[in-house]
Parts: sequence; structure tokens; C-alpha cells
Amino acid sequence: MIRIITLIILFVFNCVSAQSQYETGMQKAFALWGENKTTEASALFERIAGAEKTNWLPSYYVALVNTTEAFQIKDKEKISALLLKAQTAQDNATALSPNNAELLVMQALIHTAWIVYDPMNNGMKLSGKVNEIYTKALVLAPNNPRVVFSKAEFEIGSAAYFGNDTAPMCKEIERAVALFATFKPETPFSPKWGKERAEEALKKCKE
Repeated sequence: MIRIITLIILFVFNCVSAQSQYETGMQKAFALWGENKTTEASALFERIAGAEKTNWLPSYYVALVNTTEAFQIKDKEKISALLLKAQTAQDNATALSPNNAELLVMQALIHTAWIVYDPMNNGMKLSGKVNEIYTKALVLAPNNPRVVFSKAEFEIGSAAYFGNDTAPMCKEIERAVALFATFKPETPFSPKWGKERAEEALKKCKE
């Protein structure tokens, strides 16, 4: 009996310890990202993903960190490397969590970054795919603020380019801002970004 109790205690201790290591690692990775140390943050998220083999979130953040960085730089060679790394991580996350609205948004963002990278060659090729992805994400999670906002943001860019009315997209951005106000992430590390961007986009809509 004592041996069984000891084994149970050890099992619980190991689970708590593992959880603590995961939480500590994720917090450190977010801190690095917040300090604009994107390479270090991405590498740490990758190491966490290697340890957390059934958890899609670390790979998701590898994809998000690298895609976000790709939008902010102009070096074509670096952008390509960042997006290839993002896609590998995205594929790993999707394998763990298919039909995940957050990951669909992530895939759409990667495609959008490729469009920005080379509009002439990638615009026609990927724009339709992005629209399809957002439509699917909206079916899966109609009240997810990142889904609503990201879809509207992409569509407003296309509408502005072709000179079409952006009012319907602005209405959706307004809805996204309201959804952000009540949105509650499933876990402490679940995606929660987008509120500030949506509010800024709504201001532009009203100008």
C-alpha cells in the first residue's frame, strides 16, 4: 500500500512539475517576444513544442512569431525563410488540432504574408484560398473575434484595392471589437491577440 501511495505521489509530482515547466517556458517565450527577441522566442516555443508533443499551442506561436516578423521586414530572403518556418510549425499544429478556427486564421495570415511578399505572383494564386479559409473558420467559430476581425481586415484590403464599398467589412470589424470585449480564452496561453488592431481598424473606418 505504501509503495502504491508513493507511486501516486511521484506521478502527481511529475505532472505538476511538467506543467510548471510548460508554464514557465511559455511565459519566458512570451517575455522574449515582448522584448522583440523574435529569434529567441521562436526557438524557445519550438523547444516547448518538442516537449509538449500533443499540445498545438507552442507550434502555433512559432508560426505566429515568424509570420508577424515577416510582415514587419523588407528583406525578401529573410521573409521567405520566416514564412517557411512558420508553415512548418503551422503544419505541425494542424496535425495535432485539425478543424481549429485559430489555426485556420493562422494559415490565412501566412498566405496573406506571401501575398504581401509578392502581390503580382501570389495575389491571384492565394487570395481565393484565404477567403475559403476564413469562410470555413467563420462556420467553425462565428463568434471568435480573431476570425471575424481577420476575415473583415483581409476583405477590406481587397475592397479598397478594387474600389469597392468597405462599409460591410467595417460593420464586421465593429462586431469584432464588441466580441473582443467579452471573449475569454480557453487556457492562459490560448490566443488572445487582435483587440488593439481591431480598435485601430475601426477608427480608420470612421475617418
